[in-house]
Amino acid sequence: MAKAIMIQGTGSNVGKSMIVAGLLRACARRGMTVRPFKPQNMSNNAAVTEDGGEIGRAQALQARAAGVAPHTDMNPILLKPQSSTGAQVIVQGQIAGHQEAATYGQRKAALMPAVLDSFQRLAGHCDLIIVEGAGSPAETNLRKGDIANMGFATEARVPVILMGDIDRGGVIAQIVGTQAVLEPEDRERVKGFAVNKFRGDRRLFDAGRDDIVARTGWPSLGVIPWFDRAHRLPAEDVMDLPGRARSGGEGLVIAVPRLPRISNTDDLDPLAAEPGVDLRLIMPGQPLPADADLVLMVGSKATIADLATFRAEGWDIDLAAHIRRGGHVMGLCGGYQMLGKRIADPEGIEGQPGTVEGLGHLDVETVMASVKHLSLKSGRHIATGTELAGYEIHIGGTRGPDCARPWLEVAGNLEGAESADGRVQGCYMHGLFGSDAFRGAYLAGLGSGSSVNFEAGVEDALDALADHVECYMEIDLLLALAEEVQTPLPA
Repeated sequence: MAKAIMIQGTGSNVGKSMIVAGLLRACARRGMTVRPFKPQNMSNNAAVTEDGGEIGRAQALQARAAGVAPHTDMNPILLKPQSSTGAQVIVQGQIAGHQEAATYGQRKAALMPAVLDSFQRLAGHCDLIIVEGAGSPAETNLRKGDIANMGFATEARVPVILMGDIDRGGVIAQIVGTQAVLEPEDRERVKGFAVNKFRGDRRLFDAGRDDIVARTGWPSLGVIPWFDRAHRLPAEDVMDLPGRARSGGEGLVIAVPRLPRISNTDDLDPLAAEPGVDLRLIMPGQPLPADADLVLMVGSKATIADLATFRAEGWDIDLAAHIRRGGHVMGLCGGYQMLGKRIADPEGIEGQPGTVEGLGHLDVETVMASVKHLSLKSGRHIATGTELAGYEIHIGGTRGPDCARPWLEVAGNLEGAESADGRVQGCYMHGLFGSDAFRGAYLAGLGSGSSVNFEAGVEDALDALADHVECYMEIDLLLALAEEVQTPLPA
């Protein structure tokens, strides 16, 4: 019978996703069959699964740590923000509609059956499920109808370990304060705590750890030092990108405009790992750098709205100047759509129905449609013959004269578009820079090169992370605290 335990945090970005990945790899190395599970995630950085759906990229990395293929049951509810108040709702991998935040807050409890259904199925295929919460259970205003933290833990009867982040300060108050605001039933679900991201001599926090134990009655599962190789793991979301990108470094300069609804940014991780690449995330208010060799425009969850922002920032003028100077441009998915002459949205998929002018650097036009394309892809780069792999996750299709100059062959089909001078390219494929051979050939064409085996580096980092949690967490205690998944789950 499968067991389960849940890692919840005292707040967002306390390191839950990374620690769960390390625990999964550590348990898998012990010979256990393990699975990740996150009831609800909010991210525009999604991964396509073999069963034809999408989940948060963090859960895809956790699946990799567990040694299994990603599955939609690992993240049954995914919210993909499209505006400041609304998001696309993905249920078990497929679009279930769009909801404003206030409406979703009122209706989210109705999604609990789907969450429990996915959790139950996972339990039938493993020894242990390690569940990751979202945000913090201390947000008592969100407790009613909750499906992400204590609401799920209570319904599924899963024990909880609470994790605090000492790097942001006040970790004693984080943990003790969370206990103070929890309702008695939720408080009983918590079986222990851990402190993450410690820097320096851990012995200096012994008294702090003991104070938390004395105040809460919960055992400590460890004080975990900062994991220095975290940057070698794929970024969970755009919020992690500024620390990956380097400004003012040496090498080939790749500029990436940071648009509000930027999505599926996993192509940036392998580029950032290259010592010969100076990857710069260009924030609002900054111009596109005049010394850029390549402007890389990645995906967007709201292409038309992000295109308007691109113009409002003056980046359209900067991009035109970059091309006149002989610079290169690549657009992936939403970035590809923006580079064309027009984007038509007759059904109002992204807002009001209508057509907008694109940037005009590729002679193509895009028509939005309600059907989402979700597929894993592999193929080759036509110019160099190098192999590559990735995925498509988009709405709409793109056609036009520049599509007669494809630069990819994928599953026997010619794909992508290229300007007549070869300096502007676009395609719908994400993740292609993760392919070492293609990345090396592409960078060589820009006068640089590759010295990184990216996928091997990810595996090495996951093993190092597993060593890290084995050393600094009480994994035997964590396994002892895990409880059997009830079959069937309580109604």
